[in-house]
Amino acid sequence: MAPRVPASIVSPAWVAEHLLVPELVVLDASWYLPVARRDARVEYQAGHLPGAVYIDLDAISDPAGDLPHTLPDVAFFGRVVGGLGISNASSVVIYDGSGNNLSAARVWWMFHGFGHTTVAVLDGGLAAWRRAGLPLETGDVRRLPQRYQAAGPIAGVTDLSAVRAALASGSAQVVDLRSAGRFAGRDPEPRPGLPSGHMAGAISLPYTDLVDGEGFALPDKVLRARLVKAGIDLARPIIATCGSGTSACNLLLGLERLGVSGAALYDGSWTEWVTRGMPIATGGTAA
Repeated sequence: MAPRVPASIVSPAWVAEHLLVPELVVLDASWYLPVARRDARVEYQAGHLPGAVYIDLDAISDPAGDLPHTLPDVAFFGRVVGGLGISNASSVVIYDGSGNNLSAARVWWMFHGFGHTTVAVLDGGLAAWRRAGLPLETGDVRRLPQRYQAAGPIAGVTDLSAVRAALASGSAQVVDLRSAGRFAGRDPEPRPGLPSGHMAGAISLPYTDLVDGEGFALPDKVLRARLVKAGIDLARPIIATCGSGTSACNLLLGLERLGVSGAALYDGSWTEWVTRGMPIATGGTAA
């Protein structure tokens, strides 16, 4: 029987204790922007949690989408996940090597949204595992394919027209998880050809502010205070956005921990906003 993950964030010690349970599936969901000059699959092969399977963020995204790694349909997600050796009865723990949950939270959100409730993110990611002196394994890991039935459609995902309406009416708070420099228009976007800046009326909250200096998730009390300080009213609707719908999921993960329901992800995020010719604001954050 699969060990039930105790929360949406689990410690390296908990994972190490349950690592040999066959029904627990650990996924290395590392993914990096091209400007990082890091090859996630090569790094996975050089050292990963024992038994961890590599899950490619782009390979579980919409193969026909014209934007970076947008949501696939239910059937596609189920086929890919089942092919990785995951069943509906599996408990899933996801991590990445970024040091701040760059992509792990996105994959967590996809599983959660498609109805998989026994899923968690490894607190501190690969770096925390290494610091704890826990073992690593090299090479590829493949599990026997399983039948996986995803539920859908995902609730809590929104589109360009809904975001425009929310910004115009104030019906929801649009929270941008990109860096403060990109939000203000001072720093370039990592994707060539895209201007930086932000949607007028959006709130800036860099996703890196949701972890401490060692990459661990902020305690609930500290997290709540951080969100309030950023100007977020937890009693009102929230839409999370970023560059391409990846790091924004860190806010959704944090809100789930705090018991805040009803938040949504703008899946197309800044990439869609600017490529569709929407207005760009600059400034608005401290230098």
